[in-house]
Amino acid sequence: MKNMSRRSFMANTSKVAVGTALASSALGAVSVASASNASAVTAASARRAVAKASSRRGAPYVYGASGPWRFDCSGLTSWSYRQVGRYLPRTANQQYRSSYRVSRAYARPGDLAFLTSGGYAYHTGIYAGNGMVWHAMRPGTRVSLSRAGASYRFGRV
Repeated sequence: MKNMSRRSFMANTSKVAVGTALASSALGAVSVASASNASAVTAASARRAVAKASSRRGAPYVYGASGPWRFDCSGLTSWSYRQVGRYLPRTANQQYRSSYRVSRAYARPGDLAFLTSGGYAYHTGIYAGNGMVWHAMRPGTRVSLSRAGASYRFGRV
């Protein structure tokens, strides 16, 4: 009978909804986290990353710098997420390639905002919401909050 219930359980695992996480304990118990719970945790981490980026307002742009007092664009995004326990690739294009595309209409605080050319991301920042992005734009500038122009593309980490 024990084998039968195990087979039955295994047969039903394919019916778990997409976006549902399963974890089993050593005793065989299974816990389920729905997609909405998982998104809430992700959204909270993303908001904390936005707060970390905003805490660097005024830090100077230095090419190749990744904080905590000087940044380039991808250095700011990777540093901000690292502060909340998420590790991003180092360059803007690597971050672009490793993120999930979201449309501007569905962008939320903490998503990465990219400027691209020919499919290559050459700039990134952290979307703060309301059409605004925290970023370190180029030499001679400082970390600032700016409007995300129409050419920005968005990715979720």
